[in-house]
Amino acid sequence: KKMAEGDGLTMNNLLSEVQGALDKFKLEDEGTGGPGDYYSPYANLEKAAVLQEARCFHDPTAVRESPRKCCTVIAQLLHLTNTGQYMNSAEATEVFFGVTKLFMSDDASLRRMVYLFIKEVAETCDPDDVIIVTSSLTKDMTCDVDLYRANALRVLARIVDAAMLGAIERYVKQALVDSSGQVSSAALVSATHLFERNEESAAIVKRWISETTEATSSPNEMVQFHAMQLLYQIKKHDRLGMQKLVTQFSQRNTLRSPLALVLLVRYTTKLLTDEVAEGRQSGSFQNGTNFSRAGYAFLEASLRHKSEMVVYEAAKSICSLPGIEPQELSPAVNVLQIFLSSPKPAVRFAAIKTVSQVAVNHPRMVSKCNEDLEALIADANRSIATLAITTLLKTGSENSVDRLLKQISVFLSEIPDEYKVTIVKSIQRLCLTYPAKHRVLVGFLSNFLREEGGFDFKRSIVNSIVSLMKQVPETTEGSLLHLCEFIEDCEFTMLSTQILHLLGELGPSTSAPARYIRFIYNRVILENSAVRAAAVGALSKFAARCPSLRSSILTLLKRSLGDEDDETRDRASVAVSVLKDAMEEFPYLAPAEDADPDEEPVPDEPQAGDPAAFVLLQGLPMSFDRLERSIRAYVKAPAAMDSPEQLTLSTLPIVEEYEEPESAVDEGDDIGADPALAAAVSGKEKEKKEVVDPAAAVYAIPELAALGRVFRSSPPTALSEEEAEYVVTCVKHVLPEHIILQFPIQNTLEDQRLVNCTVTVEGDSECFEVAGEVAAESIKYGETVNAFTVISRIPDAPLSPCNFECVLNFGVVQVDPKSGEDESDPFEEEYPLEELEIATSDFMAKVSVPDFRSSWEMVGNANEVLEKFALQFKKQEDAVAAVIDFLGMQPCDGTGHIKPGEGGKKPHMLHLSGVFVGGTNVLARAQVAAQGDASGVLLKIAVRSDDPDVSRMVADCIR
Repeated sequence: KKMAEGDGLTMNNLLSEVQGALDKFKLEDEGTGGPGDYYSPYANLEKAAVLQEARCFHDPTAVRESPRKCCTVIAQLLHLTNTGQYMNSAEATEVFFGVTKLFMSDDASLRRMVYLFIKEVAETCDPDDVIIVTSSLTKDMTCDVDLYRANALRVLARIVDAAMLGAIERYVKQALVDSSGQVSSAALVSATHLFERNEESAAIVKRWISETTEATSSPNEMVQFHAMQLLYQIKKHDRLGMQKLVTQFSQRNTLRSPLALVLLVRYTTKLLTDEVAEGRQSGSFQNGTNFSRAGYAFLEASLRHKSEMVVYEAAKSICSLPGIEPQELSPAVNVLQIFLSSPKPAVRFAAIKTVSQVAVNHPRMVSKCNEDLEALIADANRSIATLAITTLLKTGSENSVDRLLKQISVFLSEIPDEYKVTIVKSIQRLCLTYPAKHRVLVGFLSNFLREEGGFDFKRSIVNSIVSLMKQVPETTEGSLLHLCEFIEDCEFTMLSTQILHLLGELGPSTSAPARYIRFIYNRVILENSAVRAAAVGALSKFAARCPSLRSSILTLLKRSLGDEDDETRDRASVAVSVLKDAMEEFPYLAPAEDADPDEEPVPDEPQAGDPAAFVLLQGLPMSFDRLERSIRAYVKAPAAMDSPEQLTLSTLPIVEEYEEPESAVDEGDDIGADPALAAAVSGKEKEKKEVVDPAAAVYAIPELAALGRVFRSSPPTALSEEEAEYVVTCVKHVLPEHIILQFPIQNTLEDQRLVNCTVTVEGDSECFEVAGEVAAESIKYGETVNAFTVISRIPDAPLSPCNFECVLNFGVVQVDPKSGEDESDPFEEEYPLEELEIATSDFMAKVSVPDFRSSWEMVGNANEVLEKFALQFKKQEDAVAAVIDFLGMQPCDGTGHIKPGEGGKKPHMLHLSGVFVGGTNVLARAQVAAQGDASGVLLKIAVRSDDPDVSRMVADCIR
């Protein structure tokens, strides 16, 4: 019909027609009197029509006689705003002025809608227009109707600034202690919002502390709650004030509101935690400082409150206190045990969640709740049941493992995958606690690999089994067989390829490697191209590491030479060619049948120089990411492409690793030793960031580029404050014979331009001397320009740390800030900077090695240096970080971090590797042990390299 009348068929028209038809059929189907008769007043609203309706606000008669209509129009305006149909500035101003005229009506509902509209639209209107309603709101704030007073306060808090707040301060202070709980709560909440708005408003609110304190004595529970919130906002940066506040209210016992008491419990807990963190409290809280004793006594007394909310908050707070003693934890655990049998699901869930967290550090304390926890396994709420099982797995004894697994096996088939993943991780931890049960637990996990489940669930089981293989080596062979059976019927290509990779890495070193060949070859026959390629790679590794299997595996690999997939065919071709050469050069001689059984058998291992082992087993000396960065750095170096030097891996530039691989630290999600593999299995791939070559600024200047290739560049070191007039940092570029100091200089003065800027470096050093400077010609306001200073190494002088005094020399030209034109001739100035240290670690590049243990043995102890140091650090974690910083080397094998909760419990072994200037590889092993008498940390370090002088210099870096 619309098309016949000449209207174009637009998307809006089409949607309207479809919606109308749907509504028509819906009404016809449901009949009269049903839900289909309901028609939303906000359906198909048009902004123009609503704005036209809003003109009724200017009619005094309509406002007095039809307040319900005005309420409906305001509701429609708010609906338009909330659905994205915003009014422009002119429309908002016109409507706002109309709404202000509604104050003449005494209808309570309309007045509440007016308040709501002003709060919502105030931010989009002109601030000068909003001020107009201040007088009306102030009038409402002082009237006799509590509803008007409370709402007017809330609206004023949204629209007033600090200057206007001072004018109405007297009314707000009166409202804070008003006898009406509604008004007092509104004033307290408004004050809280004002405190957070800006510093000027916060300063005014701080003057209301006496009225806020008086409000805590109100008989209204919500007023007490809001007053406690505001008191905390005012005093949260005053530790002594907060301690006084908590002590007064905990001893006076004047708070009747459960919500206010919950806040008081939380404030007490935070203060007790700060006491421990800042070193004022150690050991038992009952024998600690005065506040620690009083605070713990209040938390323990709160366990006997009549409100479940307060009791739970106190129990949770006691359980969360750092370093709490078991005897102090016992009252909270007893209360939580009672809550475990509560008829309320929310209480049971809160209790089991807290108990589960306590079980991590205090499993014996929670073990007395095991009977209650077992009863919760059948709970209708699956979250509660899952937490009960995971907690039992943490607290159960070795004898109860079999019984728990029977209960879990029934439960696992009834819950979603996300709960299953949590339980799998708990079973993994249980296996680490009781290694003797590894067969039962690994078998249990493998059974569920063959059950129905999603990718995340299966991946979590595979990750757990692989992690257990590393930490409990006895599980290796059995676990590999379980994984082989899993890939026989695995629908996830990613998991199949990763398990095949793992078989290739670990299978050849087992007692009977031939047993895995059948499972691997089945994948070559039955699977897709990606899995076939992975299977060919795994077979190749078996053949390379087990000469006795080469002839059999060669026959199998030849069948893949005609594979339709290029990757599979290429891998098979390389493996067949290399294996043929190896078998000709090193033929395998099987032991004679009549050999003496007492004689030691010939090891089934490749011989030295075996080409198959070299090609198929030995990896690159660096990752592909480092190889790419190294080649890019080589190309950017001046005259690199014209050099007659042959390009080999040893001649590529050194590129550093500033971050340790994340997989080394993430427990339970590591697959093999390959970070890329772990990322693939976990589904998490770190976003690759573009790495900028820090030496690019050096190569851009011909005089500096002529000095040669930069060995490494240090991170920037600040030589001035960030708020200073001239911000200067330093980047040290280390070359074999020179150090180029790059000084990025930023001019922060709008009325100055700096010219001929240099940094003078002076120091008393026996191994360095200043060779030259490159000035920054001109630095305008806001610009950052580089100046350079070249330092030469004195030949044959041993390296030693030294400090240099730095002074910024420059000329100042006065500039008109508006036009940017010069107003004066340059005059000389100088600006003192912080001292610059050149340490031995600056000459060390952070480069990891693929296998630290084998590299350590390969270097040998001919040039080893052993030292022992007493370090003045309170925490073992701080000492580990300091040793890494002193040496400037790269942590390996995930030893750069101490696992949470293990700091100080046992010595930590730190493995470090790096390359010293000149290409000398350096390895270090450091044992960091916390001394029991809290007198510091003991460090034992061994450094190995091919140069004894380098080993000595690196060991002397500890200070």
